Amino acid sequence: MEQTLAIIKPDAVQRQLVGVLISEIEKNDFHIAAIKTQRLTAAQAARFYDQHRAKPFYDSLVAYMSSGQLFALILEKPCAIKAWRQLMGPTNPEKAKPGSLRRLFAIDVQQNSVHGADSPQTVEREINFFFGEGG
Repeated sequence: MEQTLAIIKPDAVQRQLVGVLISEIEKNDFHIAAIKTQRLTAAQAARFYDQHRAKPFYDSLVAYMSSGQLFALILEKPCAIKAWRQLMGPTNPEKAKPGSLRRLFAIDVQQNSVHGADSPQTVEREINFFFGEGG
């Protein structure tokens, strides 16, 4: 069994898509091991996305991710990281396959409704961020 971190982002929470997204998660055989709702401060969002600090979208990403409530989830299933990333689809919803969450629900590249860790190292860091001592 592998774990991954998923985030239902502020745009999806604001549009009342949490139930629909959790239903999709469960339909795809993920076990939800933990879930919490949180509103990140700008400082927390900056720390979470620190690896993107030099990129041109960093400031708007921090502002967006601290703009409203989000849901952080620990998902479990065999090959969870890969399976969650496939279900989400690519960051750009225009490049996402039909039926992927971002194709179905994203507004644009930034407001793309969901986030997923991309590697075992990232999973560990992100789970600790939301569910560890500092979470």
